[in-house]
Amino acid sequence: MNERPTIVTERLLLRPFELSDAPDVQRLAGDKAIADTTLNIPHPYEDGMAEEWILTHQPKFEAGELVNFAIVLRTTGKLIGAIGLAIVRRFERAELGYWIGKPYWNNGYCTEAGRAVLRYSFSVLKLNRVHASHLTRNPASGRVMQKIGMTREGCARQHVKRWDRFEDLELYGILREGWIRNTKEQDRGDLYRLAH
Repeated sequence: MNERPTIVTERLLLRPFELSDAPDVQRLAGDKAIADTTLNIPHPYEDGMAEEWILTHQPKFEAGELVNFAIVLRTTGKLIGAIGLAIVRRFERAELGYWIGKPYWNNGYCTEAGRAVLRYSFSVLKLNRVHASHLTRNPASGRVMQKIGMTREGCARQHVKRWDRFEDLELYGILREGWIRNTKEQDRGDLYRLAH
C-alpha cells in the first residue's frame, strides 16, 4: 500500500497533494474564515507550512495512519480544498476531516468529496466506522456530514479550545453496515472510480 489513491467523481478529482500545491494551500487555508472553523489549520498560515504539511502525507500513508486528498475541479484542475482520513487500524475506524476554500463554498463540493471518501473507507480500506466532528457554531459542516449519511451522535461540551475560547463539538459517525444500507437505498447516480 505505497501508492496513494486518486478518486474521480462527477465534478472532482481527489488526488494526492504535490509540493506544487503549496501556494494554493497557503492561499486558501490561510483565509482566517477557514482557520476559524477548523481545529488544526494555523493562522496566520506562514511560508513553508504548506510544504511541511504535504511532506507528512506519504510517510503517514505508508504507516497506514492517514490518507489525504487534494480536492481539485476536474474541468479546470484548480485545487479547491482538502479531505482526509486519520486511520486507527486497531479499531478499524477513521476520523474524516475536510476544508473547502471560501471562493468554492456552497457548491456541494465537500458533500461530493465526502461521499467518495466514505466509499473508499468502506470499500477499499474495509473500515467499520468513520466519525467526524464540527464546531457547534459551524452548522454548514454538520450539513455535509448529514448529507453523506452520517448520524449525529452527541455534543461534547467545551471539548476543544480555539482562539482562547472553549468550543462545543458536534459528533457524527457512520458504520459500514449503515453505509451499505444507505447506498442500496439511494440512487447512486454519482460517477466514482479509483484511478490507477
